[in-house]
Amino acid sequence: MDVYDEGSNARHGPDAPSGPTPPAEPDVAVDRPGEPRTGIAALSLRYQIGVALALAVVAIGVCVHLGMTFLHVAPANTVTRAHGEAVDDWIYPEFEQNWKLFAPNPLQQNISIQVRAGVRGPDGMTSTTGWYDLSAEDGRAIDGNLLPSHTQQNELRRAWDFYVATHDGENRPVGLRGALSESYLRRIMVLRLHDDDAVRAATGGAGVIERVQVRSRTSNVPPPGWSREKVSTTPSYRELPWWRVPRDEAEGGVR
Repeated sequence: MDVYDEGSNARHGPDAPSGPTPPAEPDVAVDRPGEPRTGIAALSLRYQIGVALALAVVAIGVCVHLGMTFLHVAPANTVTRAHGEAVDDWIYPEFEQNWKLFAPNPLQQNISIQVRAGVRGPDGMTSTTGWYDLSAEDGRAIDGNLLPSHTQQNELRRAWDFYVATHDGENRPVGLRGALSESYLRRIMVLRLHDDDAVRAATGGAGVIERVQVRSRTSNVPPPGWSREKVSTTPSYRELPWWRVPRDEAEGGVR
C-alpha cells in the first residue's frame, strides 16, 4: 500500500521510485554519431571542395553568357565598340539572337526644333523674326514639373519624326502623307508663334504671320568621361523651305 506524506507530497511504498525523477528530454533532433548523412554532406571533404568548385564554374559561366547575350542584343555602346568581335565570337553561331532590347534604339543625339517667321506689321512691311527654340521652351516647362503635359513632352518630337519619315534628304515628300506632315508641322509652328510672348512683343501685338521656316539643330550626346570614344559635338542644322501661312491660320484660326 502506498503511503503519502502530506508535508512533502512524497509517496512511500513498494511502488515508489527509488530516486528523483530526471527531467524530460526536449523533443529535438540530435545529430548522433553513426547516423547516415545525405546529399553533399555525405561526401568526403575532398569531394565537397570539388563540388563547390564545379558549382562556382557553372555560376561564372552562366553570368558570362548572360552578359554576352545582353551586349549582343543591346544597342551599340562603348563596350560593344571595343569588344564587339569577342561578343560575336561567343554568340555565333550557337547562341544567335534575333531580337533587340530596345525598339527603337535610344537616341544618342539632342534634336531641337526651331522656327522663325515673316511677320507683316501694321505699316504693311514684312520683317523676319529671329529663331525661336521651341524645344528649349518645352524643356523649361518640363523641368521640375511632376506632371508635364503630353503636348510639352511629345508634340514637337512626334511632328518632326512624322515629317522626316515622309520626306527625303532634299525635303521632297515621299508617299501620300508628305503634304499632311507639312501641314501638321506648319500648324504647330503657327500656333506656338501666336502664343509666344516674344513674337507679340516684336510685332507690337498687331502683326500677321505670313510665312514660317522650320529647322532642326542636332548635336551628339558627349560620351562619358571614362570612354575613349571620340564624337563631334558640333551641331548640324537642317533648314526646311519657307512655308506660306494660309489666311485663316495667319489670323489665329489654328486650333
